Amino acid sequence: MTTSDAGTSRAHPRFAEALDALGLRELHGRVRRFPDATRTAAEAAAAIGCELSQICKSLVFAADGVPVLVLMDGASRVDVELVRRELGAAKVMRAGADVVRETTGYAIGGVPPFGHRTATRVLADRSLLDHDVVWAAAGTPYTVFPMEPRALIAHAGGTLVDVRERAA
Repeated sequence: MTTSDAGTSRAHPRFAEALDALGLRELHGRVRRFPDATRTAAEAAAAIGCELSQICKSLVFAADGVPVLVLMDGASRVDVELVRRELGAAKVMRAGADVVRETTGYAIGGVPPFGHRTATRVLADRSLLDHDVVWAAAGTPYTVFPMEPRALIAHAGGTLVDVRERAA
């Protein structure tokens, strides 16, 4: 990324660099910044004016102590037992804020689906494919970007899985 790009991108600088590295320079202009936080899926959907399920949440879990990123639609919850089975892990739990920041380089509420500090295994729930476009965090709690779900999952290096919690 050139110095001028760094000053004009609304995305977190690390994420802006990742866009360039992935050949996604055109997304710089599609990043939207909001005056109020879009930290939760509900806040993001309200700010964007889209369905809650069009938000792509980037959630970090610890599977036997190893961080794993789960991409989930904003209207659904992750079934930790399904994640455990998918990974063949003994124990899966939500990662703490310190692990999220250490692993991804971003704070909870702003974690994008790719462009992380470290390479992490990524699971992407099939529910994301229900939409032509989904919105994900662009590295801060105030920024989001739109992308076609299959492209987003591919750039994240994600494996399509069914890990959505089902209603009883």
